Order: sequence, then structure tokens, then C-alpha cells
Amino acid sequence: MKWLFKLMLPALVLVSCSEEAASPVEFGPSSTTGEEEVVTHGMIRLGSKLPNPYSLPNVCKALETLYPTRSATGLDPTDLYVRFLPKDEGQFALLSESGIELFDHPLDYSLSVDGDYYHDPSVPDDEITWQYAVVPAGFSFPSGIVHEVLDECFIPREETRAGGFEDVDWETVERKAFEITGNGAMLSEQTRGRVKPSGRITIKDEKLGKAVGVSGVKMVANVFVRVSTTHTDAAGNYSFSSKFSARPHYRICFQNSAGFSIGLNLVLVQASVSTLGKDDPEGISVTVDKNSDNTLFRRCVVNNAAFDFINSCSANGMSAPPRNLRLWIMNIVRPSCTVMLHHGALLDSKLVSNYLGVYKVLVRIFAPDIVIGSKGKNGDYFELYSSTLHEMAHASHYSKVGSSYWNKFATYVLSSYLATGSCYGSGNGENAGYCAVGEMWAYYVEGMLDKGRYGVNPGHGSGLWFHPEILWTLEEGGVPRRDICSAFRSGVTDVDALKAELVSVCPSKKTLINQTFSKYLR
Repeated sequence: MKWLFKLMLPALVLVSCSEEAASPVEFGPSSTTGEEEVVTHGMIRLGSKLPNPYSLPNVCKALETLYPTRSATGLDPTDLYVRFLPKDEGQFALLSESGIELFDHPLDYSLSVDGDYYHDPSVPDDEITWQYAVVPAGFSFPSGIVHEVLDECFIPREETRAGGFEDVDWETVERKAFEITGNGAMLSEQTRGRVKPSGRITIKDEKLGKAVGVSGVKMVANVFVRVSTTHTDAAGNYSFSSKFSARPHYRICFQNSAGFSIGLNLVLVQASVSTLGKDDPEGISVTVDKNSDNTLFRRCVVNNAAFDFINSCSANGMSAPPRNLRLWIMNIVRPSCTVMLHHGALLDSKLVSNYLGVYKVLVRIFAPDIVIGSKGKNGDYFELYSSTLHEMAHASHYSKVGSSYWNKFATYVLSSYLATGSCYGSGNGENAGYCAVGEMWAYYVEGMLDKGRYGVNPGHGSGLWFHPEILWTLEEGGVPRRDICSAFRSGVTDVDALKAELVSVCPSKKTLINQTFSKYLR
């Protein structure tokens, strides 16, 4: 797939929204060699196929071994181990929305090389790979989606009350099923019994001087087809509802409880996955820092910034970004952008469509909302965090103004870049006011939230022709933050309209507002 994303880069990074945006795409000399990370991080290599201890025949054998005087013929499956082959994004979305947990690799194989993704070699690279899942025995399969039932399974759970088997010790049966299938070495010590894994995922913020929780990420644990998911809380704590007898395979899935995902969109995977390997059935705790795997570090920082932003919106009078926001992190570009493609922006513009050319279809299919450029920021929590706050501020603005407004904003940025090589331009030309208002807002919010976290506003954007320091000055002068935020409405399309709206919502500060705008915009 890497070849596809390299083709898409010129089309993706169209609306750079950071002060490093002199050029939307900055390719390093090795960016096309295939050696740098793009959007993937290590492909899984399958080892040997393993007998599934949870398959109904194997559980029946274990039951009859432990309870030889009774027959297991009346034992019904609780679950089905299946795989699907969706033909397009619509079918994949239908599966995802059904609530089942999808894996892009089979669950009954050993892994000779662990990784973040897998693509079945029998499926062409440009098509969706097989998706594996465990579904209830009575699952209603969506019409038209190719599927295959791989195993009928019996997965004992705390609430399991199989008719006629109420006195069975299912934990012992489960362990026996592992032993008779040759998987006994995977079991934990029997004296410990089955436990619900719990732990904490944290990351070190060097500028803040402490480790903070990796907030709201999905944690996934599985042993064969016994699968459990949960989300971390704001402090990074998690606890699964299922108990495990064997060492689970733990993964962090960057599909956040706050309503956004990091990684590819639903065409290929629900969200980026970082594997933590097999570990103790009691749980795993991880602290990520600047010396950790770069990909995991980037994902955790961007995740935290987006989570923190969404949770700060209500307190600051800001509109929350749209739900189901799609964020990509791209390590071969430095600037970031908020294109809002998944939510309908940008592609309606004739100029943008002409510029995209053959890329238009690709972008429409893959449709990110935010692209975070991380080149040169690896290991720097503050830089990645601030960049993400800036783009999340744009997404918040989009929620208030909509696609038509955003298309004009994007058209100005693209026109400016094509004409001058600078995304912000000089402030002249049609729709320049949209850029001024949009960037004033994003730099203001970025500085405001950075100051709340670190105690100081880094002043990003100061001196640019639209002068975001106007808004910082107004807040310092007593204009309430909520009033500033409320002024960014769809009818505010240039700085004069913004000034008028601010006076309207905060008339007691009219003199300060007029003086501040005059000072910076002479």
C-alpha cells in the first residue's frame, strides 16, 4: 500500500495550517525510498496455524475428559469465529457499525513477527483484506458481504449457564481444552486462576515534567478467539471485563472514546494499532517516552491532544469538532492541515478538483479530516501536542461554519500556494478574509490551551499578517474567553466582520477592541 499513499501525498497536504507552512509538502531526500514510515508500522508475519482450544469439538473433548459419565452432545456453540471480505468502504463501515471487533489477521495462528497490520497475500494490495471476528452464535450476517464461518466455538464466560451443565467448572474445562490441543504452555499458573487484566498506559511529557495518561484509547486483548475490549480513562487506567487463563495479546487501538480515530480510515482498518505483545493475564502497564518507539510516541501525543481539546470545549465555550473525526499522522511531512474531507469539505471546489486531477478519487475514498505532519518532531511532546491543538481548533471552527465556508478558506490557501509558494499569502485576493479569521482563531486557541497546560503561551503565529495576538490581547484586557469564541460564526468572513461581532457580543469592551485591531492592522 505504500506506493498508493506516496501518490496521494500531494493531494492530501493541501491546507497547511501552521507557521511552518511555506510549502505544504516537504519531502526529505529519502522520502520515496520506502524506508521511512508513512502510515503503517510493521506488517505481521504469520507462523503456524494452531488448533483452536475454543472450537466446539475441542471444548466437548475437554468436557468429556473431565466429566466422563456425561455426554457433551447437548453443548451448543456460544460464538462463531468468522471472516469477512468486504468489497468496499460501505461494506466495511456496515461491519464496523454492527459493533463487532474486526481483526485484519487470523486469530488462530502463531505470529513469527508481530506488528500493527496484516494483508492477506491472496488479496490484491489495493483491495480490502479479510477481516476476522468473533460473533454471537445467532449473529445475522449482513446481506451481500462475503463471509466464511471458520469455527463454531464455545467460549466460557462468567455468565455462562449452559442448559444441563450448570454444575460444570468451566474454568477447568477451558484449561483442559488448552492442554489437549497442545496449547498448555500458554496457560498461567493454575494457582492464580483466571483474572481480569487491568493496568495503566502513560506517556512522559518532558515540558510538563511528568507522565500523563494516554486517554480514551481502545485496549484490545485476545487469546485465540477470546476477545475483550475496553477504553482507558482520562488518566490512562483500563480494566477488561473478561478473565483470561493464558497470556493475552495486548494492543492499543487508536479509536478514541471521545469520538475520533488516528490512522487510516475505515477502508482498510478502523484505526492505527500499536501492538504490545503477549503479557501477564493480570494486565500490562506501559510508560511511553521520547526514547520509545517513534510511531507509538507520535500516536499517543496526538491522541492526548485531541482528547484534551474535545474535553476542553465546553469549559471554554468552543464548539466540539464533529464526531467520527479522522486524523492521520504522516512522518514524511512537517506541516499539518485540516482538510475535513470525511465531513464533506474541499472536494466541491472546482479549483481544488482541477488541482487534484487523478488524485480526486483517491482522496474521496480515503478522506482524512486532519493530517498531522510529524517530520522533525519525533520525541517532542510539546511540538506534536501544539500542532494537534491547532488543527483541532480548525475542526472546531468547521463545526460552526460548515463546508461552504471551509471550501472558500481552502480555495484561498491553495490559490495562494500555487501563485506564491506560501499557503497564507500576503492577505490579498479573493477569500483572504476567510484565511485571516480561520488562522486567527486556530493560533488563538492553540496559545490559550498551551498556556493552560504549560503556564506560558508560546506565541505561535505572532507577526503573521492576520495577527492572532489581537485575540490574546483582548483576553488579557478582560474580554471573556466565551465571548471571543462565540464571535467566530459563519457570517464572520473577514477581520472587519470579526471586530464588529466582538463589539456586538461584548459592548463594554468596544474601546479596547477597536484600539487593539487598529494597533495590529494599520
